Amino acid sequence: MKKKEKKKGKFKFPDFDRMTYQEEADWWDTHSFADFWDELDDVEIVFDLHKKRNETISVRLPSDLRKRLEIIARKKGVNLSTLARIWLSKMAQSVN
Repeated sequence: MKKKEKKKGKFKFPDFDRMTYQEEADWWDTHSFADFWDELDDVEIVFDLHKKRNETISVRLPSDLRKRLEIIARKKGVNLSTLARIWLSKMAQSVN
């Protein structure tokens, strides 16, 4: 498949890295994704259907603790589930 040549000129997307999540959400509320097809590259996605599935556990947390953990996770650039997995993995390794 031939790679599309990008049109020369100004890129229509804003710099999302300089926006808060709320600013980005507000921007998408007033713009259509369909207006940007010419600026996107085709990508190939591969799914590994034979990959081992992860196990899931549920942990009940007080609301204020969850909020504090979400703030920490956001500052580290990960979601709460990833932060918990990192911390639990480090803790389990230190016990051995």
